Amino acid sequence: MEFKDYYKSLGLEKGADADAVKKAFRKLAGKYHPDKNPGNKAAEEKFKQINEANEVLSDPDKRRRYDQLGSNWNDPGMAGGGAGGGRRRSRNFSEEEMSGMFGGGSGGFSDFFETFFGRSGMGGGEAPGAGRQGGAWGPQGRPGNDYQADVEISLEEAYSGAKKIFEINGKKLKLAFKPGISDGKVIRLEGKGGTGSQGAPDGDLHLRIHVAPHPLFERRGDDLHLTLDLEAQDAVAGKVEELRNLGGNVKLRIPPETDNGKVFRLKGQGMPVYGGEGHGDLYVTVRLRLPKNMKPGEAEFLRKMSENRRK
Repeated sequence: MEFKDYYKSLGLEKGADADAVKKAFRKLAGKYHPDKNPGNKAAEEKFKQINEANEVLSDPDKRRRYDQLGSNWNDPGMAGGGAGGGRRRSRNFSEEEMSGMFGGGSGGFSDFFETFFGRSGMGGGEAPGAGRQGGAWGPQGRPGNDYQADVEISLEEAYSGAKKIFEINGKKLKLAFKPGISDGKVIRLEGKGGTGSQGAPDGDLHLRIHVAPHPLFERRGDDLHLTLDLEAQDAVAGKVEELRNLGGNVKLRIPPETDNGKVFRLKGQGMPVYGGEGHGDLYVTVRLRLPKNMKPGEAEFLRKMSENRRK
């Protein structure tokens, strides 16, 4: 069997921690994803390699066996497990593969969040493979595989939330996420993974949420931070600035003689509190800039003002 160096596939040293594995995978997955490389077989193969490497190195149990056994890490005999051990396996799926599983949807994977379907459960961060406990099944029964997928959403989607209806294996699933969902949140859809055998339970579907960086706003907990470029004359004279916030326009009064770096706090104008009430705050930092394309009279005025202040 050809040895697959999963650390090398992700560009990591053997002692890399879980956070380094996660960052390396996200960076490479974005580079080699089939959607960004249509028709590129080499990129498709590379994407499969890094996906396989991430599946193993992001799972503590699999990683331990891989470090000990190398190419034989997944051999049941070498790992000490039998065919009827009933241990649930976990698999990572690319967004393209997930699209084939979830037919009938029109909103893409930005809409996979909490489940409101039938009696399906929703977890708030359980590790893949946690699944349901107990149950009587035959000695050859095996619980279904857990499925894992990373889901990227925009900050606007995290702010407002959404609801969609999808069809999974012939059943309609109503999925939604509450306003204020945060980066790194893991949603567990119980029983929506692989089918179990011999009466064993089905696996679960785990969705890890990634909130994409925003070009204007920075999120810190439930608060939002924004940098406001303000021309020097407006900072001196003062003005009312209308800001376009995620929840709608909001007015900010800039008092006269506002300094560069001044921070204004707009209470309740931040992100919704996830699963709770109210909003965080919006912090606006002023960044002064020189006026451009000044008219001759304006430049002369500033020159005279400068001279008078030096006297």
